[in-house]
Amino acid sequence: MKIYTKTGDKGFTSLIGGTRVPKYHLRIESYGTVDELNSYIGLIRDQDIALHDKDFLKDIQDRLFVLGSSLAADPQKSKMAIPDLHAGDIEALEHEMDQMNTQLPELKHFILPGGNTTISYCHIARCVCRRAERLAVHLAEESTVDESVIIYLNRLSDYLFTLARKIANDKKIPENQWITRL
Repeated sequence: MKIYTKTGDKGFTSLIGGTRVPKYHLRIESYGTVDELNSYIGLIRDQDIALHDKDFLKDIQDRLFVLGSSLAADPQKSKMAIPDLHAGDIEALEHEMDQMNTQLPELKHFILPGGNTTISYCHIARCVCRRAERLAVHLAEESTVDESVIIYLNRLSDYLFTLARKIANDKKIPENQWITRL
């Protein structure tokens, strides 16, 4: 099987279900941003972090493929069985954050991205996740989007922020606190 199909050479692509849309379509932007997020999470996994965190991030990558499939499907025409997110997927993110927060100092300031490369990657992934969430919310105003997609992305951005704090704590790197000049 060849990786190229030549069917997108004129700026259109197909959704799951066969509908052809321009490559700038909001649905394409939505799942494309989820794909970008998944790549950044792969980059975080490649860093020197705890094995548990690497394993959990691999599970997140799997969920992002599920989520991307949901966004890539034409809700009116797709007859393909697509895996879906479960309430337990969202609860798993919440549980991980709760566990990490037991080890972290109380959050009293806004945290600026930085401290080391891995922490910065977490913050970049968090920002891409927030963009994916905004796009999914926008898409939901125009079309059908599973509510769990939006909820998962919302929790995932919180998880990535918490993971950045945990990595700083694990590596004994002081948090880059924002202290206003006022």
